[in-house]
Amino acid sequence: MNDLKNLAESLPLDIQILKVIETVVILLVFLLIKSIASKVIDRAAIKFDYEKVRAKVIKKLINIVALILVAIILLAIWGIKQTEITVFVSSMLTVLGIAFFAQWSILSNITSSVIIFFNHPITVGDNLTIMDKDYEIEGKISDIGIFFITIKTTKGELVSTPSSVFMQKMVKRNH
Repeated sequence: MNDLKNLAESLPLDIQILKVIETVVILLVFLLIKSIASKVIDRAAIKFDYEKVRAKVIKKLINIVALILVAIILLAIWGIKQTEITVFVSSMLTVLGIAFFAQWSILSNITSSVIIFFNHPITVGDNLTIMDKDYEIEGKISDIGIFFITIKTTKGELVSTPSSVFMQKMVKRNH
């Protein structure tokens, strides 16, 4: 923090004012994006009759990603060297890229949850059958979380499956 304070004190007043204006603009854009994303998610939740909890989880994910981007931009505005940001961002993208391709990774499940939210016709309370060559699961969806989908089987058992695995299986919706 002292480095930023020293940097701010060493800059001419007009450059400091410009940086403050840029910061305010970035924060306003962040709030605008957050508001628009929230409205889009709410519309999707209403259109597909999703629960509020499900929409809330997706909103949090989008806000976290937007907040990280804002933090990176603000660091660039306030004088963090571009090479340092580039190294950090490329390292993070590499880690994310590896994680997205990893079959059982946490990020893979989060991404699958977002896809299920926007594009999958299932909702909590639906009866379904997950068709698998080894073990078929039939029951009612009791929860769709950020990492797992929980199904109450016809025998009364609670079975949770990772979201990424659920995306890979053929699902038959029972009426």
